[in-house]
Amino acid sequence: MADTKRARIQDVAEKAGVSMMTVSRVLNQDAKVSDKTREKVMAVVEQLSYRPNVSARRLASTKSFFLGLIYDNPSDSYISQFLLAALKKCRSIGYHLVVDEAHGNIEQTVESVKQLIDVTQVDGMILLPPMCNNEVVLDVLKQANIPFVRITPDSKLNIAPYICMDDYQAAFEVTERLINQGHRKIAHIIGDSKQGVSRMRYQGYLDALRSNQIVTPPEYIEHGSFTYQSGMEAAVKLLSLDDKPTAIFAANDDMAAAVISIAQKQGINIPKELSVVGFDDTQLATIVWPNISTVKQPINEMAELSISLLASGKYKNLSEVKSADLRHILDFEIIERESSAHNQNT
Repeated sequence: MADTKRARIQDVAEKAGVSMMTVSRVLNQDAKVSDKTREKVMAVVEQLSYRPNVSARRLASTKSFFLGLIYDNPSDSYISQFLLAALKKCRSIGYHLVVDEAHGNIEQTVESVKQLIDVTQVDGMILLPPMCNNEVVLDVLKQANIPFVRITPDSKLNIAPYICMDDYQAAFEVTERLINQGHRKIAHIIGDSKQGVSRMRYQGYLDALRSNQIVTPPEYIEHGSFTYQSGMEAAVKLLSLDDKPTAIFAANDDMAAAVISIAQKQGINIPKELSVVGFDDTQLATIVWPNISTVKQPINEMAELSISLLASGKYKNLSEVKSADLRHILDFEIIERESSAHNQNT
């Protein structure tokens, strides 16, 4: 019969050749532990499937080993990918993630945040867009002295650590790639108006067209909300135009997938008659057919880094942190798949 005995901290220490105190420091994200020792201990932790006893750790530490996450994002694909990556990272370092969805009523949201803090005594909070820009929620966290990490904010960038990518440049480059493929009739579906990334992606699209002396008619611009349904509604309008676009850049994959669905329903061949590109590179991009050309946003890396930053305890006292250390900008990548191609009508 297989030995199903649960690994203990003593087992990790013995196999890694270090003291139990060192194992504890590694699990508690102590910055004084060397990278070499940290890697060695974490390798054994993974090998033995060691899971720290949260209650015991809380008694021996000032930490709760709980992290909170608040979201109010209509893109199911984005939320699912971020949460799965965050949960996996928490599990690997012995933390627990408490997730709550914001309410339409800001007073209810504030009450939920306060309850989450009171019940779990979270060591930190992650704020996804558009909650990352909600000043009421930010004030609640600051008053409660709870460290927080903001994901892709576009205002007050000096108040807390934040993680983002260059949405403007990514949108500029993906639009210019369509232009280089011979497309001049390029439409755009803007994302959720409450999110700063929507404005940055729209501006990148516009500037790419302008830099190539392309004038875009206003009917080539549709407003979406990062949802599949809004993408369908926008696609119906764009594809009913007498002078149809030869390419559509949707501000996320959910809306791009909706465009593909409507186009196929209307008998429009993708990519021969219409190129479609999205943004994010969520799992949805490779589920629909044709697979979606898109901008790969480092969602998994953003989730993992947000957990690491909060678990490190580095941002408990922001007065000791340099402004430059608050900014964490990750790289993007343009992924070309079957939904886009050279314009065959040129």
